[in-house]
This record gives sequence, structure tokens and C-alpha cells, in this order.
Amino acid sequence: MNPVRMYTTQVCPYCVRAKALLQQRGVAQIEEVRVDLQPERRDEMIELTGRRTVPQIFIGGTHVGGCDDLVALDRAGGLMPLLQGA
Repeated sequence: MNPVRMYTTQVCPYCVRAKALLQQRGVAQIEEVRVDLQPERRDEMIELTGRRTVPQIFIGGTHVGGCDDLVALDRAGGLMPLLQGA
């Protein structure tokens, strides 16, 4: 399974929702980068994605986007192949 990295904050409901969906799809480990605890990592996130909001989700080397993007990818049938590295 491809590794998952997610830029998050503690109180973000979209982060919680995205993590729950990934776990439902079999993701056992998520590398969580807490930008509220490490503000310098927010700059890194913005540079990588061009976005300021959390969550920002990466699966393998692919930037998926935020929670809505993740849900849309799942509904379109693209999440599982991406997680499995297909």
C-alpha cells in the first residue's frame, strides 16, 4: 500500500473525516504533519500544494488535495487503486 501523508490540525473536522475514510479503506498508518504544532511545516505545505487549508493529503507521490477531493476520488473509484499503487 502506498504511504499516506496528511497535513492537519487538531481541531479540523475535515481532517478527522479524511482520516476516517482512509482507515475505512484499509490505511493502517498515516504520517500526520500537524501544522498547528509546527508552523514552519505550513509553509512547506503551501509550497508543495499552493493551498493554505488543511487537510492536504498525499498518497505515494500524488497530491490528492483536501477532504472533498479525497471523497470525490473515492466515489469515482480512484482511491483504492491509488492506495494500492496501481
